[in-house]
Amino acid sequence: MSNFMSKHLAPEASKLYTVIVPYQGAQMTHRYLLLVAGLAMFAAAALTQAQSAKPVRTASGQPDLQGVWINPTLTPFERAASMEGKAKLTKQEMGEIETRARANQVDRAPQSGDPGTYNQAWFDGGTTWLSTGQTSLVVEPSSGRVPIKPSALAQRDYDLLHVTDAPEYQTTWDRCITRGVPAGMFPAGYNNAYHIVQTADTIAILSEMIHETRIIPIGPIGPINGRPHLPSNIKQWNGDSRGHWEGNTLVVDTTNYNGKGMIATSAATARVKGIHQSEALHVVERFQRIDDKTLNYEVTITDPEIFSAPWKVSMPLSRDPNYLIYEYACHEGNHAMENILSGGRLAEKAAAQKAAN
Repeated sequence: MSNFMSKHLAPEASKLYTVIVPYQGAQMTHRYLLLVAGLAMFAAAALTQAQSAKPVRTASGQPDLQGVWINPTLTPFERAASMEGKAKLTKQEMGEIETRARANQVDRAPQSGDPGTYNQAWFDGGTTWLSTGQTSLVVEPSSGRVPIKPSALAQRDYDLLHVTDAPEYQTTWDRCITRGVPAGMFPAGYNNAYHIVQTADTIAILSEMIHETRIIPIGPIGPINGRPHLPSNIKQWNGDSRGHWEGNTLVVDTTNYNGKGMIATSAATARVKGIHQSEALHVVERFQRIDDKTLNYEVTITDPEIFSAPWKVSMPLSRDPNYLIYEYACHEGNHAMENILSGGRLAEKAAAQKAAN
């Protein structure tokens, strides 16, 4: 019997058989009952595993991406210099980082001259490392670093030196215009939630931050079903998105950018924040529901005016049915913009008075 079991049952079942049938002789009836029970348990587990692997589908037969998804994480956007050459962390390393992060997420009094910031109740930058163990959200190139051209870095630095001069030197997020595409999908210090609603021919993604909603038509790119990209002379802040299915993956192709936005607008993206994008920007996103609680997101970014090579971000989002998205009143609460510009005018006035004296 044991040879038959070893040859014809999965390893999990043969291990179960070895554990529950350790004896011979007078207990044959009990032995076979235990064996049948073990096989039933194995079959049920296999069925559950198969069902969890099968994607949930909508009434129209498409993979169901709907729900509220969140992506706060301790994993940095780019790989830190201290982790150079290290693509993944061990579970122990991840645990140590998470422990230090939790200990550091406490409110402290601001230093002298510092006006302070939000307290911890308002932050939601994550308490865990990505389950994949990857050392950066950027997975290509293998360095985990975005291949930014020196000219693009110089433009970012110039903007930073002139933020008090005019609003145009601020990021589009600071100006409450848009977080951008794909920038709006990158984790920030708070408001990392996305509500996806889906029909047979359209996907809508509501971002909690700045309460933006993307409307993405679905269908093969091209004139066959009447869902081509907009004419090339029509440019938009967040480009023109068109989605289509490749198996169980939603692929979203975005072109037609107006060149006024930025590829990243959150401080969590560190040196990439404030990097401009050009009209040549081409973005390809991939959404794939892995299981009931996980949505994998990948985006490949190509902009030869700004980057020396294409680069890719990859990360899982977690489904949270209990997460409540409230309105993000950006313009109504944007006192920072007024204060920054007012401070610039006061500095100019003080400089003029000093020069006059």
